[in-house]
Amino acid sequence: MSTLSSNTDTYIATVQLKSLFHKNENKIGIFFSFSDTVIYKAVKQLNFCKYSKTYKAWLAPKTATNYQQICNALKTIASIQIDNIEKTIPTKIPLASTQYTNSRVNTTQTLATKYSFKNAVTAIPIYRLHAVHQKTMKQMQQTLHLKSYSLSTQRTYLNELAQFLQTLKNADPASLSTNRVKDYLQYCYQTLKLSENTIHSRMNALKFYYEQVLGREKFFYEIPRPKKKMQLPKVMGELELGRLFNALTNKKHKAILFTAYSAGLRVSEVAALKIKNIDSDRMQIFVENAKGKKDRYVTLSPILLDILREYIKSYKPKPKVYLFESELSKEAYPTRTLQRIFQLAKEKAGIKKEIGIHSLRHSFATHLLEKGTDIRYIKDILGHFNIKTTERYLHVSKKDLVNVVSPLDDLFRRGGIEW
Repeated sequence: MSTLSSNTDTYIATVQLKSLFHKNENKIGIFFSFSDTVIYKAVKQLNFCKYSKTYKAWLAPKTATNYQQICNALKTIASIQIDNIEKTIPTKIPLASTQYTNSRVNTTQTLATKYSFKNAVTAIPIYRLHAVHQKTMKQMQQTLHLKSYSLSTQRTYLNELAQFLQTLKNADPASLSTNRVKDYLQYCYQTLKLSENTIHSRMNALKFYYEQVLGREKFFYEIPRPKKKMQLPKVMGELELGRLFNALTNKKHKAILFTAYSAGLRVSEVAALKIKNIDSDRMQIFVENAKGKKDRYVTLSPILLDILREYIKSYKPKPKVYLFESELSKEAYPTRTLQRIFQLAKEKAGIKKEIGIHSLRHSFATHLLEKGTDIRYIKDILGHFNIKTTERYLHVSKKDLVNVVSPLDDLFRRGGIEW
């Protein structure tokens, strides 16, 4: 993107900053033409920015510090447009000498925060919407809370609804027909170029609003859903796992990754583990209030038990409640900290695959399957509701493919082919 400057008759690159919600986190989206190599290099040097294939843009955690650093890095090389940023950054940011303008109203924009503290767990941002939509958002939040949806789901649904309401401007969403909602979803796909997964998420939020909040039965019955891509779990081999674990020297960090892999736990489940959940008498780990509000037991590896005992014995200060406790807050480690530990180990081990800590869970399930464990047992260990979710690992496992011989090998054995 570029604009023509009337004063200099030269082209000035344009960067758009947008507010997004990606992987359960508020993000700042940085949109620009990748042919602008100067901007590309400037953004790439910001180590908190990561490229998103979903949005085809660079994303950064939405914080006041990150916003200011982005503006400082780009203000001398680009014209910055702030497009549709909700006021969710918890600090007013002093504008630099360059004026950052809203592309819609063309006025200097500052960032403020409004939070609703109705939720006893934590605050959920109320977006800067038209006044007629504030009641809609509050109704949505109240229904989600009364139905005891997880905080993560509440945030996702509220954000998706907010994106919908911003498009409507001052129109009443309750007055829309099914066909008008179809038009909006087509706009999301064709104009906004949202991914299939993002559209599914938005449809889930709108379905909840129309059917659960407004009481419109089967309002989404005639609205087709886009077919999702079949993405296979990303798995590490045993040699890669060995390099990953050996890359760490901190016993606490090693214990975290060993625990995630040995029991196939989600990162949130590892973070929430309490010392009392480790049952050495029955050799079980109690996974409490996991995804879908389900409790379950998983096997406690004897080797993992020795590792955890050695970690607790040697680590100071000793954890009191949570197995992996923050030294400062004495609370459970944030999941982002655990993800960062994995990424550092991966980089140190020289593993180039685009994987996260969740790949330890995928690797656990795949390796069990390859060793002959019944898939029904794996389903229960992982805490899946549906066996179809677990069956994805059948496509990854090498157990049934190990004896399949490539026809190329047969050609070479017969001779007559040179290399």
